[in-house]
Amino acid sequence: MNKRALLLALPLLASLGGCISFGGKPPKSLLTLTSTATLPVGESQRSNVAATITVAVPSLPQELASSRVPVHSGGTAIAFVEDAQWVERPSQLLQRLLGDTITARTGRLVLSSRQSLTDPGAYLMGELRRFGVEEETREAVVTYDAALIRGAETVVEKRRFEARVPVTEIEAAQVGAALNQAANQVAGEVADWVGK
Repeated sequence: MNKRALLLALPLLASLGGCISFGGKPPKSLLTLTSTATLPVGESQRSNVAATITVAVPSLPQELASSRVPVHSGGTAIAFVEDAQWVERPSQLLQRLLGDTITARTGRLVLSSRQSLTDPGAYLMGELRRFGVEEETREAVVTYDAALIRGAETVVEKRRFEARVPVTEIEAAQVGAALNQAANQVAGEVADWVGK
């Protein structure tokens, strides 16, 4: 590029500076899940004493592959809650919540995928089917299709878990709190199922 072309292009590039945006305005705060099951601090667990379980990160549909919170409307339309974003993907948040809840309610030692190479124990996997809001019913909905292999067995058990929590207004704070409540309900039911 010669100097003349560069000089002509500079004003054009400068005028575009106000039009180009690399991402939207970040929200004031990010949403996360917090477990209602309390874990004892400083307590040691050993795989030769406690039953072990590996909790896999759930798979998820494309609508949940981002950090935004979907709102289902009219059966086929999906929008997103304004200014509501998760701190990380919902599948990772749910995996951590499931692990904490299973440990607190069953006493099982929850392993990561790497740790499970030495002693996998039971194996919990699944798909996070719904993690958002239904506009018509004004409910936060969490639906998790779980599959469990209990230890050395080769039998796979499957079960669907779903929780619905009402929201009075579809806005970030209320939706975040309702989804946290619904996710904790699902995690508690999964922990009870795993603990049988």
